[in-house]
Amino acid sequence: MAFFNKFDKPVFLKEESDVTDYISRLKSLQNKATGEVRERIDREIKIASIGEFGENNIAFELKNSGMPMYILRDIHLEIGDLTAQIDYIVVTRKVVFVIECKNLIGNIEIDSEGRFIRDYEFNRKRIREGIYSPITQNQRHLEVIKQIKKEKKSNAFTKLMLDKFFDDFYKSVVVLANPKTLLNAKYAKKDIKEKVIRADQLNQYMKDVYSKSKNAEDNDKNMKLWAEGFLELHTPSGSDYARKYEEIIQTVGANHEEPSGRKQDTTDTVSEQSIDYKTSLDEELLVQKLKAYRLRQCREENIKPYYVFNDKEMRDLIEKMPDSKESLLQVSGFGEVKVEKYGENILGILNKFK
Repeated sequence: MAFFNKFDKPVFLKEESDVTDYISRLKSLQNKATGEVRERIDREIKIASIGEFGENNIAFELKNSGMPMYILRDIHLEIGDLTAQIDYIVVTRKVVFVIECKNLIGNIEIDSEGRFIRDYEFNRKRIREGIYSPITQNQRHLEVIKQIKKEKKSNAFTKLMLDKFFDDFYKSVVVLANPKTLLNAKYAKKDIKEKVIRADQLNQYMKDVYSKSKNAEDNDKNMKLWAEGFLELHTPSGSDYARKYEEIIQTVGANHEEPSGRKQDTTDTVSEQSIDYKTSLDEELLVQKLKAYRLRQCREENIKPYYVFNDKEMRDLIEKMPDSKESLLQVSGFGEVKVEKYGENILGILNKFK
């Protein structure tokens, strides 16, 4: 069948990104906002632009791969309570690559336990911190794809076959899009090491995986149907950027003053906000969600924000990403009383980023 195939180059079925539209809409709000709201919008634009720059780097590499493949950018999938915001889905004749883009400032080390550690300088100080594993994040994306595919299977046997051969057809890869980032995976396990690459290694990586795959090559028609199937599953209305934009819209013109006699607790937010420019977009969104919840609670209860959780405890939350009240008890600063009081709401926030 390969003899009759004429498709011989990379083609984007979906090239636009929600983040591009998000930035454009935010810019339209800039002149309508003042004070803290204007600062928040400016900050959002800078953060989102970092993510967009990284995705554009990957788009450039894919366009110049020379491989016959269909590319879908920024795909949002949903099934039940599970969601996945996938940076790139690349469909080739043998395998589908599910790509998670990370545009991080600084260098990345992966230790023998699979932990991701970022090292960078800020204000002449060396910062070394753990970050949430992008491999785990992308694996959840694959699980959403698998569940959607299984739902479409008509009987138990075909579902069993899907489970058995899924990993042969779907490959997860995390791409570090910042060309200045150095990756140290010397002590990482082989299966972890093989899933994290730099952007300039992406094309060779895909060619190597493709050549080693024992799957039969698909023909032009089936390959396109495979890719179009993902496009049909895309649900743009579920975009996190759309929800984020609506939240900001509601704040424009709103009264942001604190209740009489109280001042907003800004302890350690100045340095943290500056550092947050250098975090991934997903991390930044999660940080803002947690901070917004903390602020609402402290206002409702007329308490200091750190009584809900302080920034150190918040970083531990993000690193451990607990999925139950029991696992939340393992997070720094969370005892039974705090877990019972805030646990359900916090877990609900974290669950949206898994």
